[in-house]
Amino acid sequence: MSDDFYRVRRLPPYVFEQVNRLKAQARNAGADIIDLGMGNPDLPAPRHVIEKLVETAGKPRTDRYSASKGIPGLRRAQAGYYERRFGVKLNPDTQVITTLGSKEGFANMAQAITAPGDVVLCPNPSYPIHAFGFLIAGGVVRSVPAEPTPDYFVALEKAIQHSTPKPIAVIVCYPSNPTAMVADLDFYKDLVAFAKKHEIFILSDLAYAEVYFDGNPPPSVLQVPGANDIAVEFTSMSKTYSMAGWRIGFAVGNERLLAALARVKSYLDYGAYTPIQVAAAAALNGSDDCIEEMRQTYKRRRDVMVESFGQAGWEFDPPTASMFAWVRIPERFAHLGSLEFSKLLIEKADVAVAPGIGFGEHGDQYLRLAMVENEQRIRQAARGIRRFFDSADQILHNVVQLKKPA
Repeated sequence: MSDDFYRVRRLPPYVFEQVNRLKAQARNAGADIIDLGMGNPDLPAPRHVIEKLVETAGKPRTDRYSASKGIPGLRRAQAGYYERRFGVKLNPDTQVITTLGSKEGFANMAQAITAPGDVVLCPNPSYPIHAFGFLIAGGVVRSVPAEPTPDYFVALEKAIQHSTPKPIAVIVCYPSNPTAMVADLDFYKDLVAFAKKHEIFILSDLAYAEVYFDGNPPPSVLQVPGANDIAVEFTSMSKTYSMAGWRIGFAVGNERLLAALARVKSYLDYGAYTPIQVAAAAALNGSDDCIEEMRQTYKRRRDVMVESFGQAGWEFDPPTASMFAWVRIPERFAHLGSLEFSKLLIEKADVAVAPGIGFGEHGDQYLRLAMVENEQRIRQAARGIRRFFDSADQILHNVVQLKKPA
């Protein structure tokens, strides 16, 4: 009897776990590890949202099972957000579903629409659930570029031509996790036209819609006329309101796809705890002041990171959106690859990052740095990296010696 089950066999080792294990070992040994790895917000959720949670919890009516697709008030609040922010009108009864975070929404959408062997076009590098949600569901993933450029559509056309069976969907994520790239509305217009021409769905991850720094709010694919015919978009409360652990997200758009998602979810969960949903509605219906405060905090951290890392000898351009910087490994370390270089950063600089290989093989020359530590800690990380770089020649020599066969 095989030791591994079918779906488990389809999943490669989780590379982030190797970094997490080294990080835990270092901390257990007394090291002060500055964690720029997981995109886990350290900011507090808005006070009025917490107060609404406390006010609603502990009552028999709200402590009962909730609604799998989300309580009506929360779905109306999300529809209101889309109309204010994007000028997109949604029917909260048929075009909005509350999910347990965007990650669960993607995974269950994959379960809902994927037959064994179905092909999905997925950017590489990309957030892992975009690909692995479909792999777990029995699908096949074909990689396409992550950059929203004209070359992207050339690659899409080739992928359509050389995929058997024809792909069922294309996944996009802008602002991108991990690359922080942003797409404009013209890109989405071309994408919708392409999807309609080839009769495939669009699944858009817009989790970082409100984390932007250049004054240009990222658009939604649903702003394109006719996009509702073929697109579903996933958003999240995690980053916008620092509510990552609350596990609240949304899927909105095409009614047929959302009906399939709702049916799968109805067998799997009863929805998030009702007081959390009530509090999430208070967030969406409330003032945007807390969002602007969050945005300014990440902008300051971004600026400090770019400046202090540059002074340490590791220069990169400031990202225009998301809470991440996607940074190429310095040339003299490039031969190590992202996982081994990430391990060295923990051991020699007391800094944890996310290795780019965890987002796909095309990310292996990059690291993802999350802005989840305050400015003082970011500067401390830069000082640790500077010390590491200053002694790098000897460290690299030792690494080479260790790898030589006995």
